[in-house]
Amino acid sequence: MKNKNLSWAAALFVFALLLWCTAATPGKIADPSTYTCAVYSTFFSLLPPVIAIVLALNTKEVYTSLLVGIASGALLYANGNLELALNTLFFNEEGGMIAKLSDSSNVGILVFLVMLGILVALMNKAGGSAAFGRWASKHIHSRAGAQFATLLLGVMIFVDDYFNCLTVGSVMRPVTDRQKVSRAKLAYLIDATAAPICIIAPVSSWAAAVTSSVPEGSGINGFTMFLRTIPYNYYALLTVVMSLFLIFTGTDFGSMKLNEDNAKNGDLFTTEDRPYGDDVDDGTETKGHVVDLIAPVLVLIAACIFGMIYTGGFFDGVDFVTAFADCNASAGLVMGSSIALLFTFVFYRVRSVMTFQDFAACIPEGFKAMVSPMLILTLAWTLSGMTGLLGAKYYVANLLGGSAAALQYLLPVIIFLVAVFLAFATGTSWGTFSILIPIVCHAFPEGEMLVISIAACLSGAVCGDHCSPISDTTIMASAGAHCSHVNHVSTQLPYAITAASCAAVCYVITGLAQAVLGSRASLFTSLVLLAVAIVVELVVLSIIRARTIKKAKA
Repeated sequence: MKNKNLSWAAALFVFALLLWCTAATPGKIADPSTYTCAVYSTFFSLLPPVIAIVLALNTKEVYTSLLVGIASGALLYANGNLELALNTLFFNEEGGMIAKLSDSSNVGILVFLVMLGILVALMNKAGGSAAFGRWASKHIHSRAGAQFATLLLGVMIFVDDYFNCLTVGSVMRPVTDRQKVSRAKLAYLIDATAAPICIIAPVSSWAAAVTSSVPEGSGINGFTMFLRTIPYNYYALLTVVMSLFLIFTGTDFGSMKLNEDNAKNGDLFTTEDRPYGDDVDDGTETKGHVVDLIAPVLVLIAACIFGMIYTGGFFDGVDFVTAFADCNASAGLVMGSSIALLFTFVFYRVRSVMTFQDFAACIPEGFKAMVSPMLILTLAWTLSGMTGLLGAKYYVANLLGGSAAALQYLLPVIIFLVAVFLAFATGTSWGTFSILIPIVCHAFPEGEMLVISIAACLSGAVCGDHCSPISDTTIMASAGAHCSHVNHVSTQLPYAITAASCAAVCYVITGLAQAVLGSRASLFTSLVLLAVAIVVELVVLSIIRARTIKKAKA
């Protein structure tokens, strides 16, 4: 009772303080171009994402946590004025919820989600997913095999991370379910082959984002620079190596081990929160065939690639690589998914596996299946908008820009850590690229150190994006695996932190090696350093495995 009274007293005090701030500060902004809040570009500008992330991990309630983070950001921007905070939250043209939902790229992603949801519902209704699961069970006879097939499919679908997450999830769920792989582990494997693969794939929407982040007039060819960074992109490469190690040694640690142990005993979810229900294939025979899943997925892949190069101007005479670099990924995915949806309808009608009434019934079902990720994405975008209004990115960029020249060979690891922190707090890799790459290009106009530093920026951005609960890719991975979002984040963190720690050590080694080699550094040097990085991670993972086995026996 005493604690309850204290809580009420604290709530009343905060409300009274906000009323006082509302009375003492203006409720409208006279000149938006000159307005800055009291905490602009300070440490406090990072509070909204920190609040949201800490609450989400502790309460397991992602929606309310994001809303609290957004509300705190709006209040900070409004200097405590309730009227201005409410207007900022919904109507601010730079970061408000309505502004985020009126952005054509964001709406395109939501439309793409709906179309994929409908497509998955169609494949399930036609029996294609169940048929593929039965076929795979005859060819994949182990948990390791199911996990490796998931990893392999994720590597093959390297065009876009959203597309990767949802496609791999819908195809591989029946397979991993039959082999008793937990949904948390499936979500990790999907996430590990989404952004980490896209950031080392020259033909992807991520390569386009990196290329466009190189400042004009710098004299640097963005695409060539991207290719040169691949051997130094330690986090992405080490994440793939780590996934292979975990699969083939059967090693699991942290909270993932509990999920995997429960899955072996029949509980694929572990958590009470099952936003998609107990959607496990029960083995019931259906009239569908494997081709009813394979054909729509192949058309979807081809159509999305077509959509991307179409928006990039390929059919107007632009070469393939340039078309990918200049593509509008959101518009391309919408175009590709709409083509695949139309094909699927015609294909199923010709094969007589579905009536028109069944097709119509799948439309609202597919939409309902995507409500959860759409809501989380909307809140995550708004939270990112609030941190943008508070100048969080400039605060972090100033920390990096103020690094002493004497530490230049430690700058790769510093850049990596700053990128991790910025991407984790804002939930966006692409935003991190656009902020840090111009700073790096200014610090190192040319040479191998420029390549290493940009690679550290890309690697750190992907790492922060991989770990963050408010990252759109993390949200997509949860949606693709039909896994509780908070459970996916909490089970993935120990793995991501392990790979990130190894990557940080390797950037220290790489910076020191560059100090010794200078202009003699070459492609061969980068490959040797990559081999060293892989060895370092394998040693760390072997130690973790030995301790896990010892603990299990104790």
